[in-house]
Amino acid sequence: MRLILAALIATAAIPAIAQTGLPGTPNKAAVVAGTYAVDPAHTQVTWTLNHMGFSMLSGQFGAQGGTLTIDPAKPTAAKLDVTFAIDQLSVTAAPFANHLKSKDFFDAATYPTARFVSTGVVANGDTARITGNLTIKTVTRPVTIDATFVGAGTNPMNKKLNFGFRGTTTIKRSDFGLGYATPVVADSVKLDINAAFVAQ
Repeated sequence: MRLILAALIATAAIPAIAQTGLPGTPNKAAVVAGTYAVDPAHTQVTWTLNHMGFSMLSGQFGAQGGTLTIDPAKPTAAKLDVTFAIDQLSVTAAPFANHLKSKDFFDAATYPTARFVSTGVVANGDTARITGNLTIKTVTRPVTIDATFVGAGTNPMNKKLNFGFRGTTTIKRSDFGLGYATPVVADSVKLDINAAFVAQ
């Protein structure tokens, strides 16, 4: 019994131990004013929708590039511009990825990227509401992202200031000309965003 209790205590302590020593901390003061580059390796959008009422289906887009201009003293003046690589979308089956890239959906050969450009930011502590315009194919629609600050610090790999946010929003496929198979496949799509930035 003592061994079981000891194992449970040790297991419960693992998350706390794993967090100690991380170079980034949830300290907004570590972010200094400037223009930061999107980190494509650590920025992605995960989309999730209801597939025919049978299951929830997810996939990802990675960031191709972009910038965030930010001044912690003036958070409402922040400007975000990010491009996503639609032609490199990721799902668990290659034939399905090819279908999504086809003219039925994204027509990635013609429109290989999507873009989000912010138009306003309302900050409140560690959270912010980011409004902006999302362009997919030839359609541009307003989108609002609810974002939360994750952390900031010097990256030991590149010796530069890094920081990031998490965000969520919901869009409709049909708003962007992606309504193939609606209503058999849900029109509403949840977007979960991990956004990482690095000093230039």
